[in-house]
Amino acid sequence: MKRKINEMKLRLPAISVNEAVARSVISAFVAELDPTVEELGDIRCAVSEAVTNCIVHAYRQSHLGDENPIYISVRLYDNREVSIEISDNGCGIEDLELARTPCFTTGESGERCGMGFLVMESFTDSLSIKS
Repeated sequence: MKRKINEMKLRLPAISVNEAVARSVISAFVAELDPTVEELGDIRCAVSEAVTNCIVHAYRQSHLGDENPIYISVRLYDNREVSIEISDNGCGIEDLELARTPCFTTGESGERCGMGFLVMESFTDSLSIKS
């Protein structure tokens, strides 16, 4: 049975500079597990995409976008497993199945490529999405 060996919680404003902050902080935190370069790259890409999606989409209808938080929780386990949860209190996703469709976006046509969930899935062992 796996045992949690460390945990971190982070709260950041939903502003674009914090995508790099989240990626860097999480990378440093998981270093305790001595990840390979490939594993670290996968984590960084998945985190970047998740945080960017929160920044771009979650608070798009709010005039308080800079003041709305992104919550990040990272857990490390003794079997070298990492659990990362990224959440927000934004507008939600109306149709999760449709949102997971490649090229679907809520942005203006041509503004976004709509590959966020596909990117996250390709860099993780499992991905769970709730709205």
